[in-house]
Amino acid sequence: MIDPAAVVIDPLEAHLLRADTLRVCLVVPVSGVLGLVGPGAINCAALAASEVNAAGGLLGRPIELVLVDGGRAPAEVGAEVAELVRAGAAQAVVGTHASDVRVGIEHALRGAAPFVYTPPYEGGPRSPGVYFLGEQASSQVAPGIDWLVDHRRARRWFLLGNDYIWPYLVHASARAHLTSRSARVVGERFLPAGTRDMVRVIEELAAVRPDAVLLNLIGSDLIEFNRAFAASGLGCARLCGALEEHGLLAIGGDFSGELYTAMGYFGGIATDDNLGLHERYTRRFGPDAPLLNGHGHGCYEGVLMLAALAARAGSLAVPAVEAIADGTTVITGRGPLTLRDRQVSQRVYVGRADGLDFDLVTSSPGL
Repeated sequence: MIDPAAVVIDPLEAHLLRADTLRVCLVVPVSGVLGLVGPGAINCAALAASEVNAAGGLLGRPIELVLVDGGRAPAEVGAEVAELVRAGAAQAVVGTHASDVRVGIEHALRGAAPFVYTPPYEGGPRSPGVYFLGEQASSQVAPGIDWLVDHRRARRWFLLGNDYIWPYLVHASARAHLTSRSARVVGERFLPAGTRDMVRVIEELAAVRPDAVLLNLIGSDLIEFNRAFAASGLGCARLCGALEEHGLLAIGGDFSGELYTAMGYFGGIATDDNLGLHERYTRRFGPDAPLLNGHGHGCYEGVLMLAALAARAGSLAVPAVEAIADGTTVITGRGPLTLRDRQVSQRVYVGRADGLDFDLVTSSPGL
């Protein structure tokens, strides 16, 4: 048995790692708008790495994780990851971070190492060596829109997101689906990352009075908006594409019955696989550790998927991994996860905030 301790180290120390280790860049935000994601994602990746190591390691070698802060500018993150890979200080990449950072990493890596990207994403072209475990925009928004149209008679929608690639393409998918449900968009706005003053957008919402707001803000911007919305006294449904358990805690919870989120994973999913994951996570990190949530759990999946890909290919060379990627399966908190066309299709859950937790109200059909 290989030592199951998975070490997360600073990239400046990557050259000090033992020669027999296999190093994986773990790209998660520990600063910036998405900094709240970092602690739970690091824990989940470390748990997965320890489980891989306990089972014999990756290609017979123990995994060690090299932490890269994915909360910085895309070009800066991409350059650091590519430098680590080309210097031999890392042989693969797993990350949960914004899509513009993913694009920066893809451009800098140019297929030099396999890259497993775990959060919801916008769909579109895929570069060689990149594998997607999150929900595509087209499948993520539909269950929540359908539920609100059917149960809240939400016909007039306002679309609000941050000013980068993921919200733009989520909005495009949402527009098409709203049209198919005889609903319409009555307003749209994109905010720069780091927006603190939500007065103007709250005033715009008050002027158009939508039935529902589709929120594709991320991190601290999503928290700031929901705090401002609650203080405004406005009353309409809000459907979020990136609100997880820690974000709900950060806004102070919600008791309105009108705050929803659509994710592929919630910590409260009641399956044997997820209960087992909770037990292992709590045993390793204690009862006061960051909550299991969609963004963190994605890093658990990402490390397991990387190990499964390497085991099938017998290598981490991108051509070898590409040749066997389809059909690769891992078991995670949300059950079996299988790559098809280098991405996964998985159930999407819609949760409604109930104080400091989510009640799951519906889901897409299992795949």
